[in-house]
Amino acid sequence: MTLEEKINADIKSAMLAKEASKLEALRAIKSAILLMKTSGADTNADAEIKALQKMVKQRKETAELYTQQGRQDLADVELSQASIIEYYLPQQMGVEEVDAVIKDIIKEMGVTNPSDMGKVIGAANKKLAGMAEGKVIADSVKKILSNL
Repeated sequence: MTLEEKINADIKSAMLAKEASKLEALRAIKSAILLMKTSGADTNADAEIKALQKMVKQRKETAELYTQQGRQDLADVELSQASIIEYYLPQQMGVEEVDAVIKDIIKEMGVTNPSDMGKVIGAANKKLAGMAEGKVIADSVKKILSNL
C-alpha cells in the first residue's frame, strides 16, 4: 500500500470517527502529495518522506513561535498535527545510532580533519535520509569531528 493509499484510507476512518484534528493533518499530507504530483516533482518514497519531514519541522517551528508568544492553545494544535504526521515517517534513529553510522562514514572516507565536515555531513545525509533529522546529523558530525 502506497503512502497516498494509506492516507486516503485513514482520512475515511478519521471522517467516520469525527476526529477533526487528525483529519486536518491527514488532509495536509494528502495536499502535499497531490502538489508534488501536479508540479511534476518525483513522487517516490524518498520524496514523500522529505515532504513529511518538512511538514513536521514547519509545525514544530510554528508551535515554538506560538509558545514564545503565549499562545499555548495554538502551539498544542501544531504539535498534535506534527505527531500525527510523524506516524507516517519511518522510525527515527537515536543519537547513539546516528553517532555509530557517522563514525563508520568517517572511517570509510578517511577523514582526519574537522575541515572536511561538509563532506561528511553530505554523505551522512544521503545515508541517513528519512531516518534522522538533518540537525541531529550535523550536530553529531560536529561533535565527532571536534574530538578527532
